Amino acid sequence: MGPEQIRRWESGALAHAVTDPFGQGPVPWLRGGETYFDDTGQVVPWYVDPAPDPAQGPRTPRVPAPRGAGATGGGLRSADDVHQQIKGFISTGAVAPGGAVDFHVTVNPPQEFTVDVYRIGHYGGDGATKIITSPRLSGIVQPPPLAADRTVSCHHWWLSWRLQVPSYWSIGAYVAVLTTADGRYRSHIPFTVRDDRPADLLLLLPDVTWQAYNLYPEDGRTGASLYHAWDDDGRLLGERDAATTVSFDRPYAGAGLPLHVGHAYDFIRWAERYGYDLAYADARDLHGGHVDPTRYRGLVFPGHDEYWSTAMRRTVERARDHGTSLVFLSANTLYWQVELAPSPSGVPDRLLTCRKRRGPGKPVLWREIDRPEQQLVGIQYQGQVPEPHPLIVRNADHWLWDATGAHEGDEIDGLVAGEADRYFPRAPLPEHDERILLAHSPYTDADGALRHQETSLYRAPSGAWVFASGTFAWSPALDRPGHVDLRIQRATANLLDRICKRD
Repeated sequence: MGPEQIRRWESGALAHAVTDPFGQGPVPWLRGGETYFDDTGQVVPWYVDPAPDPAQGPRTPRVPAPRGAGATGGGLRSADDVHQQIKGFISTGAVAPGGAVDFHVTVNPPQEFTVDVYRIGHYGGDGATKIITSPRLSGIVQPPPLAADRTVSCHHWWLSWRLQVPSYWSIGAYVAVLTTADGRYRSHIPFTVRDDRPADLLLLLPDVTWQAYNLYPEDGRTGASLYHAWDDDGRLLGERDAATTVSFDRPYAGAGLPLHVGHAYDFIRWAERYGYDLAYADARDLHGGHVDPTRYRGLVFPGHDEYWSTAMRRTVERARDHGTSLVFLSANTLYWQVELAPSPSGVPDRLLTCRKRRGPGKPVLWREIDRPEQQLVGIQYQGQVPEPHPLIVRNADHWLWDATGAHEGDEIDGLVAGEADRYFPRAPLPEHDERILLAHSPYTDADGALRHQETSLYRAPSGAWVFASGTFAWSPALDRPGHVDLRIQRATANLLDRICKRD
């Protein structure tokens, strides 16, 4: 590797990191765009999957300079995976009020640290509110991560803090912000507080997909995800050499927030602003049977939700057939089949396995085992969208487009981005009483071929509605600065209102 090729772990410009400027309120990444970096340290737009382009050859790196005190309002910077200034994870899944969240944190050099816990929501436009601050906690340098056959785990880290969640806490999506006592570094840990109270809508955070993309530690040596690993020279390898099993017992890479976590937060801020009655759970709760989705009028999948176990799919199909509506606000949903297994200590659902096309056994694309995702979602994954394209409105007289001002053939700029789904005529459709496509949007893929995206809605025989946006950009259009579109906000409200009223 020549000196002109920079390794992202050396630069601190981490592959799937989220910037943490803390300049627009208490947790401004909730109000601003997510920023990712490619292998040269250059900023990549939020809708682009960061991947090197071998055809371009070596490029002179342009690494973003570290944020100074003026940019951060106090000099705090996100910890990185090389020096591990402060990193942590929780060894518990979603927790009910009255339960406990166990934090495992490493601090280098050893010093005290604090944990500020925020709840995600609208909160007058702030995007979150601080719920509690821990006492000063003793920080130690935890043992190095264990690695076996590309699987990285920190299950042997000592317990740093146990947060007993008060019974009066609101259910929801939370973020713990870890800060070193010297005020120099911070990191983050997302977690979910749930209970079994009735609600109109159950929001499901895609923690299984989040972990599939987690490359922790991005240190040029040890880290691995289901997409990447490192060679002996610190070069990033592709899927063929990546992990087949990843562990939930480790921090998230970079700033400690999962890739595309903001998509879920975009929906949460918007939905709570307008008073929708939400319950919360993680994808692993579907897998483990910790929630009964038939108790809700609708299930909302707000972000990129690509990896599903058989139990997850079976549970969601049963809910649809019971009359529970489904709302998929991203694309590339239900693509890979995965397995969840206990940790070495026996804690359920702490190891995620997806062999993809490697090794013995059956294929693990749902569509390759004659269970295409279209049979549940109504459309399925077409491919990546290199540059944003407009979404073209179709069937504008349908009730979803009521009061949006949208007309047949109208273009909604930038709404087809990231990845796109479409209807596959040769793949079986779900049983339905009615079905309609609400957008048909041409775009050009990375090879210059003309493709198209579609947005789908069907009604199952049970009366359940199943909506699929078919694009990554739908949730950001609800509440992300620079991406908000009033037509998408109104269309989403039309859908949720109908589901909540059981029309």
